[in-house]
Amino acid sequence: MSGYKLISGSANPAFAQKVAESLGKELADIQVNKFSDGEINVIIPESVRGQDVFIIQPTCAPANDNLMELLIIVDALKRSSAGTINAVIPYFGYARQDKKAAPRVPITAKLVADMLETAGVQRVITIDLHASQIQGFFNIPVDHLVGASLFVEYIKNKNLKNPIIASPDVGGVARARGYAEKLGYGLVIVDKKREKANVSEVMNIIGDVEGYDVIILDDMVDTAGTLTKAADVLKAMGATSVMACCTHGVLSGPALDRITNSALDELVITDTIPLKEANDKITILTSAEITAKTINRIYTNESIQSIFI
Repeated sequence: MSGYKLISGSANPAFAQKVAESLGKELADIQVNKFSDGEINVIIPESVRGQDVFIIQPTCAPANDNLMELLIIVDALKRSSAGTINAVIPYFGYARQDKKAAPRVPITAKLVADMLETAGVQRVITIDLHASQIQGFFNIPVDHLVGASLFVEYIKNKNLKNPIIASPDVGGVARARGYAEKLGYGLVIVDKKREKANVSEVMNIIGDVEGYDVIILDDMVDTAGTLTKAADVLKAMGATSVMACCTHGVLSGPALDRITNSALDELVITDTIPLKEANDKITILTSAEITAKTINRIYTNESIQSIFI
C-alpha cells in the first residue's frame, strides 16, 4: 500500500499517528512554521507527485489557525501535482452555523465547504457532523462517519441495570432514536430554550426518568452548560445515574470545572479533538481505527458501509 501518503497538520498529531499506526504506515514529512506576524508557512520536503494524499486535520480550536493551515497544506499539495487530495477532518469546525436562523447572519458551514473545494480538496472524510445535511454543501464526495459504532459497544459493556437514552434537545431526537433502536432502549427528550450561543436553559424532561440510568447522546460538548444542567435536572427527577456520550469534546471555557462539579457521572468522548486537561469523569474512546479503515477502503475503492454494520 505504497501508493498513498498520510500527512498530519498540527491540530491533532496524536490522532494522526494512531491512524498511521492502524494502517501500518508512516506519516509523511511536513514542516509547519509561522512568520513573526503569525502567517502560516508550509513545506512538504518529499515528493507527492501522482500520489493520493490524505491530510488529517480537525478544525478545532484555534479554529481559524487550523482551518487556514489545512487550506495552505492543500494548496501546497495541489501545486506539487498530488494525484488526489483528501481532507480528513475528524471535527468539522464552523458547523454550528448551518442555516440562516436570523436576519443578517452567515452560513459558515457552507462557507468552509466552498473554501475547501476552492483550495483543491477532492474528498472530505469527517465524523458526526453537527447537522448531517452539511454533506449537501459540498459538490465533492463526503464520507460522513458516525460515532455510534464506538459508543454502542461501550454502552453495552457498562451493563447498566435500567438504561434509557436521552436526546439533549428536539433537534437531536433522530440521532438519539438511532442509538435507542440499536440498543433496544427507551427514549426521553430534554426540552431546552436557547437564548443565545453557548447559553441555554433546561426547561423540562419529556418522559419518565425515575429509577433509570440515563445516557445523553450528542455530537459535541462545548462549554458543557446545557449538559451539566440537564444532568442536574435528570438527577432531581429521580435518575439513578447520568452518563453522556458526545463525539467531539470541544470543552471550552468553564467546561471542565462544570463537569467536575455537576451531577454528571461520566462523560464519554472520542479523540477527534485533543483533550487539554485530564479529568476523572471523562473517558476517551479512539476513532482512529474507523478513520483508518475508511482511508484504506477509499484507496482500494471498496465500500465503507460495512464498517458500521
